[in-house]
Amino acid sequence: MSLESHRMKGNYSFGCSTYMPIGCLLNPEGSRLIFFEECKNSTKNNFKIHTHLFYTNHLGEPAGYKSTEKLNIDSAWEKWNQLNQKGWTEVSHAYG
Repeated sequence: MSLESHRMKGNYSFGCSTYMPIGCLLNPEGSRLIFFEECKNSTKNNFKIHTHLFYTNHLGEPAGYKSTEKLNIDSAWEKWNQLNQKGWTEVSHAYG
């Protein structure tokens, strides 16, 4: 399953978007990764997103766990967009 098709899971609308913030972002310095994933026990009318923040090694791979946060979908989108505006870029890493 591609990253884009995984994001299309669900039927939530945020602005003109119909997908959830699912994926991984890397900070501009390459020192932190944040994973966004759908909570397994979310209900269709109350999606929750887990974010998992990691320190990275010299290759930009997860090297040390920092924190986890559970967000509603609006807060998750807000966080995703704020990080993008600060220069975080989407990278392809699988969580778990």
